[in-house]
Amino acid sequence: MKQSLELKIGQQLTMTPQLQQAIRLLQLSTLDLQQEIQQAIESNPLLEQEEGSPESNTSEESTSQESDAGDETGLTDFSAGEKTEKPSEESESQEEWSDQIPSDLPVDSGWDDIYQSSSSGQGERSDDDFTSRSSAPDSLQDHLEWQLNLTPMSDTDRLIGIAIIDAINDDGYLTCPLEEILEGMDPALELELELDEIEVMLHRIQQFDPVGVACRDLRECLLLQLNSPDYQDEPALQAAQKVVDQHLDRLGSRDYTTIMRKAKLKEPELKDAIELIQTLNPKPGSSLESSEAEYVIPDVLVSKKQGEWVVELNPDASPRLRINTGYSSLIRRADSSNDNTYLKNQLQEARWFIKSLQSRSETLLKVATRIVDYQRGFFDYGEEAMKPLVLHDIAESVEMHESTISRVTTQKYMHTPRGIFELKYFFSSHVSTASGGECSSTAIRALIKKLVSQENPRKPLSDNKIATMLAEQGIQVARRTIAKYRESILIPPSNERKRLV
Repeated sequence: MKQSLELKIGQQLTMTPQLQQAIRLLQLSTLDLQQEIQQAIESNPLLEQEEGSPESNTSEESTSQESDAGDETGLTDFSAGEKTEKPSEESESQEEWSDQIPSDLPVDSGWDDIYQSSSSGQGERSDDDFTSRSSAPDSLQDHLEWQLNLTPMSDTDRLIGIAIIDAINDDGYLTCPLEEILEGMDPALELELELDEIEVMLHRIQQFDPVGVACRDLRECLLLQLNSPDYQDEPALQAAQKVVDQHLDRLGSRDYTTIMRKAKLKEPELKDAIELIQTLNPKPGSSLESSEAEYVIPDVLVSKKQGEWVVELNPDASPRLRINTGYSSLIRRADSSNDNTYLKNQLQEARWFIKSLQSRSETLLKVATRIVDYQRGFFDYGEEAMKPLVLHDIAESVEMHESTISRVTTQKYMHTPRGIFELKYFFSSHVSTASGGECSSTAIRALIKKLVSQENPRKPLSDNKIATMLAEQGIQVARRTIAKYRESILIPPSNERKRLV
């Protein structure tokens, strides 16, 4: 083939680095955004967090018209205790040199294409951070070995105890038979062990904390807890022990009639025994599970003022930033030194970062306001008044793309008088009604929860019965849909909801 040159005209969708940064900040959660802001402040000397009220910053702006920050952010401030005498050449207006800094980067370009990259190590976290040095909580095996070391015993018993503890899972159950533990003992130790010694050591470990640990099945686990000193004064202890020991399978299937007949218990006695059994922990090892607390900071605050629902951004969710006027005033118009170029680069990055934060806040407030206007029935009357809503509805009302709405509503939370909800919570599919209208799936879940809470414990409502009751209200829902909604709100089936009155 002969090589040749051709000139073509075409269109291609590209994103500027500024738009990429705005999209990345838009999809961050509040905690991630705060970390991003902290890293930006640490890596960029021209960024600083605003201190004091907005009114005080506005008054300070009027006394610092020569600062570059005033034009870009509307917030200015002088460094505390710092006074700098500027020569006449430094008092030139910022328009003379700011023209050299474009407001937007050209498409298909990066930071390094236009500006020198800042120091790579400034945004990194120190290895000596306190949270990274905090020790992790002990596991169940560590907790049991700690008790084993405190118990006086021979070296042989200690080795057996370690072998047993290694075979215990996180729920506290022994995962292998005692015969396998005996066979798995190291033959190099030349120990002449018997199965009875393994079983004796198992009983000693079963006395450790948490109560019920090292059990081989659910029955043994519950009996170990009932035999502990904490339950010896319970009036229904003997009845509970008999039910667990002889009728645990029937108890799981809610066959109360057979239990009362075979165990020779009256209904009040069986009811007290079941209440006592329900206080036991079927997974004793779970009490030592290390679970870190997850904190939620609401991005939006919703309150009712003078009969109207008002939507506001949480001021604590995103700290306000401004340009450091002390550093920005050092920039020279015609100076091409490394220091001056570095300050120009950091100034532009600071401008873009503040503008991206402002765009994120405006978009979040706009979307949250539309959601509250659309779901006003939920805020007035609760979940049963929730309307069906999809991302396309909000996208049309705010004139944005659905992908933008998806980023805004992911991991963003709204604080309301009814609780804290993720913005995604207000979006749900719809089910047609007999009158030709639509009902939200969230409202159907609320109706199911209400019907189950009002049912007779002796005869719980089946999924078919719930579907029939909803049909009487004009909501046509199939039985399998009821089952799906019921499972999503963690309501067990009717045979597992049966109770003694």
